[in-house]
Amino acid sequence: MNKDIISGKWTQIKGRAQAQWGDLTDDIFDVAEGDSKYLAGKLQEQYGWTRERAEQEVQDFERTL
Repeated sequence: MNKDIISGKWTQIKGRAQAQWGDLTDDIFDVAEGDSKYLAGKLQEQYGWTRERAEQEVQDFERTL
């Protein structure tokens, strides 16, 4: 799914993302609005993952959409 589609359907996708990464706050998802790099950075920060792991998590999540 491309970035424009994710951004356009963000309110629908946000619930699934929150279920996947429950430690991230609603505010983080509101700011992210489909920005995968921002989301990966927040995952890295919150979970202590490497940048590569966080980006892979986001990519894997995007594939499930």
